[in-house]
Amino acid sequence: MSEQSSDVDKRESRFLALDAALREASGLGVVFSQVVADYLGISPKDLECLDILYLRGPVTAGTLAQATGLTTGAITGLIDRLEAAGYARRERAAQDRRKVLVRALPSVDSDIMPHYTSLQARMHALMAQMSDDELDRLLAFLTAAREIMVSEIATFRSSLAQKKKQRSR
Repeated sequence: MSEQSSDVDKRESRFLALDAALREASGLGVVFSQVVADYLGISPKDLECLDILYLRGPVTAGTLAQATGLTTGAITGLIDRLEAAGYARRERAAQDRRKVLVRALPSVDSDIMPHYTSLQARMHALMAQMSDDELDRLLAFLTAAREIMVSEIATFRSSLAQKKKQRSR
């Protein structure tokens, strides 16, 4: 085997190992969200969308739909559930009263965030071991990966809608 072929094999092995690690981490993230959501009495999807609200601040339903790849109809029901649970609120935008924003409520800090304290502390300790350059590269990778996921969700949803349309004929 040539040295060049060996380098290609090593790189492919790295891709496969990274892919497996990402899939496992993603799966464990889903399981963790399910456990916390079960404890809170809400769905994991609602919990994850609430986290986006929490991280981004007040956003429109359309922005939340775009950020998650969910339909605006699904987001409307999700916001209704978060409001009923006391975790979010719709409010008119001060600068444009026609626009409705969705805001995470302070109850998120008191009722939900404590369930993430240990995980967050351990992840911060792990990140503290990395150089600034490594952190920047990791952030760039995860940001790009997020955009790919949103795009893939939209593509899959479109395909699913087409499939449902064909079945109903």
